[in-house]
Amino acid sequence: MNPVAHRATLVNIIFNAALFVLKLWVALISGSIALLSDAFNSLTDVASSVAVYFCVKVSNTEADEGHPFGHKRAEPIAGLIVAVLAGILGFEVLRASVGRIYAGADGVTIGVFALSVPIITVVVKGLMAWYFRVVGTEVRSPAILASSVDSLLDVIVAIAALIGIIGVKFGYGWLDPAAGIVISLWIFYTGYNVGMENIDYLMGKAPPAPLLSEIKTVADNVEGVLDTNTIRAHYVGHYVHVEIHIEVSKTLSTFDSHEIGEEVAAGIEGILIIDKAFVHIDPV
Repeated sequence: MNPVAHRATLVNIIFNAALFVLKLWVALISGSIALLSDAFNSLTDVASSVAVYFCVKVSNTEADEGHPFGHKRAEPIAGLIVAVLAGILGFEVLRASVGRIYAGADGVTIGVFALSVPIITVVVKGLMAWYFRVVGTEVRSPAILASSVDSLLDVIVAIAALIGIIGVKFGYGWLDPAAGIVISLWIFYTGYNVGMENIDYLMGKAPPAPLLSEIKTVADNVEGVLDTNTIRAHYVGHYVHVEIHIEVSKTLSTFDSHEIGEEVAAGIEGILIIDKAFVHIDPV
């Protein structure tokens, strides 16, 4: 694994685990459903970060006899696991929050710790989002870039938790379970999006039309290519495999036609998200 990516995935695990322990401890002391809900959200982040660590490691493993096109589908499998876990935790948070609405805010104690935890989360997660964006772009890792988005979303969840506990502090106890409900719905939403996105990756969904247009442009700009008549592409994990048919002059030698095909393949594989290009040559 790239050492920069390795360090980033370890940072993800360590900080998410630390935030989970901190939130859970303060939630149990204060009795805040909003903080407890946010702690559950951090638990999904821990699971996600561990999955990202192992799957980035596996996905970077070289192709072998059993997996001739590599191990790129490892990351979407981890994404599905995280999505299922998010659904379970989202249900538990929603159930606890609705129960607190009927029970009232009795037993909730809001002190300095309870108020400081969401603020700490906003700062830490904001820095993590920035760090993972920089590293993910540098090492071209969709999983680490996804961690950047996830960290940014956690900032929103922490703000919701902060609103809830401030509400209790000033006598609006209903804001605490209300914030818990908002967080549970956010967990459901995030889990659904993660699940659907990774199902598409595993099912070999076609990439967006702009990428196909970019592939055609790259191929057409190679000297000796007269036209392209077939372009098909699908996801293999987070990356894309491409099949393209190019037209070249029938008067060219086999060697020259092959060289043009190699240049087209190299150009297409130079696109960030593309892992492999298969070029078929049509003499015309």
